Amino acid sequence: MRLHDVVTASADLSATRSRRAKTALLAELLSGAPADELAAAVAFLTGTPTQGRIGVGWRTLVQVRTPPAAEPELTVGDVDRALGDLAATTGSGSADLRARRLRSLLSRATAAEQDFLVRLLTGELRQGALEGVMVEAVATAAHVPAAAVRRAFMLSGRLPDTARAALSGGVTALEAFRIELGRPLRPMLASPAESLDDALDALASVSVEYKLDGARIQVHRQGDEVSVFTRTLRDVTPHVRELTDLVRGLPCSSVVLDGETLALTDDGRPRPFQETMARFGSTRDEQVHALLLRPYFFDCLHLDGQDLLDAPLRDRRSALRDVAGDHLVPGEFDPEDPDSILAAALAAGHEGIVVKDLDSPYAAGRRGRAWLKVKPVHTLDLVVLGAEWGHGRRRGYLSNLHLGARDPDGGPPIMVGKTFKGLTDELLAWQTAELPRHERHRDAQTVSVRPTLVVEIELDGVQTSTRYPGGVALRFARVVRYRPDKDAADADTIDAVRALLPGNRPVRNPPRTVRWP
Repeated sequence: MRLHDVVTASADLSATRSRRAKTALLAELLSGAPADELAAAVAFLTGTPTQGRIGVGWRTLVQVRTPPAAEPELTVGDVDRALGDLAATTGSGSADLRARRLRSLLSRATAAEQDFLVRLLTGELRQGALEGVMVEAVATAAHVPAAAVRRAFMLSGRLPDTARAALSGGVTALEAFRIELGRPLRPMLASPAESLDDALDALASVSVEYKLDGARIQVHRQGDEVSVFTRTLRDVTPHVRELTDLVRGLPCSSVVLDGETLALTDDGRPRPFQETMARFGSTRDEQVHALLLRPYFFDCLHLDGQDLLDAPLRDRRSALRDVAGDHLVPGEFDPEDPDSILAAALAAGHEGIVVKDLDSPYAAGRRGRAWLKVKPVHTLDLVVLGAEWGHGRRRGYLSNLHLGARDPDGGPPIMVGKTFKGLTDELLAWQTAELPRHERHRDAQTVSVRPTLVVEIELDGVQTSTRYPGGVALRFARVVRYRPDKDAADADTIDAVRALLPGNRPVRNPPRTVRWP
């Protein structure tokens, strides 16, 4: 398959707003892809090379830009192999060798292909917004149910592998996917509820749990082998020895646990989120390594040879109690006084609570209505699109952030507002140094950046607006923190922003009182 065909399809996808049209375009392309290039084609179109992060920065790409080829000649396989060579080039003299290999690849690409490859390597294509469309396209191309593709993707964690299975073996190949110890699953996500009453009205028998102000972890153990993954499926095992030692001592032979971890102060309150996240990096800071992480588990997906994904939450929590002991997240089944749990969580310094349907299976990668998070204030995870230079005491700093919501149909992020509120001196200094590393272009007032950074925003609500292309604008937005544990694929969609408009409250089920026996 020619790279030109993938680049053309990518441009056509950007040119249409129709989800049905996007699905048809992708399905047609995938149907004609050779088996040995299918995975790479899917990876490229969803914005991530098959090798993951190649480690090529924007400045390196600028330095190696070369005149484009006159005619398209590269195949998807050519590019995939070249990127594999780049990823494997390490050690002494690797910088020069990587530059030569990159220049050689770009010299064989047309202008349109060069632009595509640069955006692919810098993460500008990786917004994840096409994942849902790609799942439907794979199902269409393979003539299989989308639900089967979605479940296999949940278990594999990799859409290219799922697509290859679907088009080579159909439903039988997709059903062969199982939990594989040491291979992370995509995590199940919670949707926001407008209030505790709304969450309780929407569900019947429930678990009410603390929503901790920590970092999501997924832990796999088989015998003495333990692996720890972040919510983006990054392996952080070497950095969290206290967690691996703890899980190795649990009363089981194999297990997959879902939970949160956080660093605590001496009085048991959560430390700032950034301090917890620092433990996942390769820092040499002794003070960072001295911070011990405490795990709190809230789900059990596998235990001693038995997969539990399809079991109801009440059964998974029973298994969790047996294996995790004192390391369960605080909470209760069908509590008589859920308000007191919310109050206790907030008093302990956490974000709020999560109300979960006790009859629900584990639906990885989906932000459905089985888990509803309740916070005292609205927050959104938005993409940073740029920042304006400050004035007065903020002169010389990048201050006023331009914020975008994810387009669920695969387009670029949609701007929904600006804010400079909530930025501490430390954050101002950090983003002034960091944003130029993601720079797309600038003028005298604004530095526009590639949509790679996610920031958590607190707001009072949203209002209709003709100022921004999404038709909505944030009200009294304030920066809470940057989210290094998330990428643009994890940002909230424009639909989630619009759902906060007055009068857009979803219809709830009538209240029912069901108590855990």
